[in-house]
Amino acid sequence: MSDMSSTQSQDLSDKESHIIDVSTHTFVVPEKKIKLPEDLPKWERSQAYSDLLGFILALNDAVKNKKIRDQYPVSSQVEKLHGLLEVLDKWVDEIPPIDQPQRFGNKAFRTWFARLKEKGPGLLEESLPPGFEPAVPELIVYLIESVGNDTRIDYGTGHELAFVAFLCCLCKLGVLREEDYVAVVLKLFERYLYLMRKLQLTYRMEPAGSHGVWSLDDYQFLPFLWGSSQLMDHPKIKPKSFINEDIYNGFYKDYIFLSAIKFINQVKTGPFAEHSNQLWGISAVPNWAKVNAGLLKMYRAEVLAKFPIIQHFMFGSLLTLDPSPNPPPPVASAVPNMAVSAGRSDLATATMMPPPSRPPVS
Repeated sequence: MSDMSSTQSQDLSDKESHIIDVSTHTFVVPEKKIKLPEDLPKWERSQAYSDLLGFILALNDAVKNKKIRDQYPVSSQVEKLHGLLEVLDKWVDEIPPIDQPQRFGNKAFRTWFARLKEKGPGLLEESLPPGFEPAVPELIVYLIESVGNDTRIDYGTGHELAFVAFLCCLCKLGVLREEDYVAVVLKLFERYLYLMRKLQLTYRMEPAGSHGVWSLDDYQFLPFLWGSSQLMDHPKIKPKSFINEDIYNGFYKDYIFLSAIKFINQVKTGPFAEHSNQLWGISAVPNWAKVNAGLLKMYRAEVLAKFPIIQHFMFGSLLTLDPSPNPPPPVASAVPNMAVSAGRSDLATATMMPPPSRPPVS
């Protein structure tokens, strides 16, 4: 792990002794504050950016070499939040897609979303310890933002980031603790992934923005970052192995990276190298440590540094745009295709070609 990773993780651990007191804190409803591309440097130097990156790195460290079905602490608070996600999942069954002429963007999602806006605050309050009611109006914004956009009926990495923000805020409040970090990824985030996949399939949600074959995945990023940490020192599963059907079918219940690969192969047709070019490139990287380091750089450059994504991020009292006293060093504005940098020269010219059309969802 890099010095930056260790420092950021330590910074977050230090914050454990500075948990926000709900009884005296003034909460605010989060709002968008990044209005122009010129605002991005302010974001990258903000306390929110430092907190979120530190949180992502701390979780990355926590799940290193851990399997989903391993034994690890699961607090009653994690169980309650897991139960919240179970309720949201049941609502999907209760609100089936409607018959409509267009194939994508089923309008029944708006009914599901409206129920979340109506009942979500009460559901969240029930899932928090007594006395945390004042935090609900701030926290619920991140939870609602994390499930997609009800106008466009789409979902992408910005919504995924909102769920990370929701979890990060819970840690800043002391609802979740450092000993919960493994369960935060392998129980809460993993359950969130299954909920989002169900929403995507049921309501035929569009990927947010122009993604498709030239991004890491149509919808998600963090399953691959944290999932590569899970696989870091695996004796048998190497980066070159994950594209093999026997591997992802045999191990997806233990590794969120392989679960994501299995899902992609369920919803896309054709050769993996064509519909998931960037992910296929990862299979040429020699080890998971290099994959993990490369994905971290890619996440900072292609998600956290992109205005179309960050313009939608919400800032409140827990994640603020105030300058951080210790901002992380800047990252390069562009990350080379991992396949090309890994030595797959046949992809060097492929990246010059226009992307193929989005494969159909089966």
